[in-house]
Amino acid sequence: MTDDLLIGDDTKARCFWGGGSPEYAAYHDTEWGRPVRGDDALFERLTLEAFQSGLSWITILRKRPAFRAAFDDFSITKVAAYTEADADRLMADAGIVRNRMKVDAALHNARVAAELAPGELTELLWSFAPAPRPRPDGRAAVPAVTPESTAMARTLKKRGFKFVGPTTAYALMQATGMVDDHLIGCWVPPVTASPGA
Repeated sequence: MTDDLLIGDDTKARCFWGGGSPEYAAYHDTEWGRPVRGDDALFERLTLEAFQSGLSWITILRKRPAFRAAFDDFSITKVAAYTEADADRLMADAGIVRNRMKVDAALHNARVAAELAPGELTELLWSFAPAPRPRPDGRAAVPAVTPESTAMARTLKKRGFKFVGPTTAYALMQATGMVDDHLIGCWVPPVTASPGA
């Protein structure tokens, strides 16, 4: 297990992926695994996880300020109103990941989310959070897909969302604190979060 923790210059033990760069360390220490609620905030995470598919997360982290600027801070209402001209603008924006399928999926997903009642996206996503479990004892114990993420992906697809498979759904669950996959020995303290909190 010791190989699965990295000791930083600050002597803090972090999960194996969390110390490779200042961006990773900051994200690991302050965001990943911390509960995120709010429709726009969750739409941002859902969108960024989809854009990350096939790429390194550090690419997305470094481009996140540009993503936020390009997508009006991931306001569901604003992105849902984007036109074909906005899609073309996004595809011309070198600050973000320019993948037409992912751009189209983000705009489509905003339109689907905009049809939900306020708070409904948050409630829907958090309804798949499993009961709290012990932290994993090493990277081999961290799943890529779970029954809950498979159910989330299936439900989102039925609701009309695109580019959300079980792996993307599980990454979303990890990133937004629906599960705590910080490893045993990681310095980041656990957060007790329940779906209704």
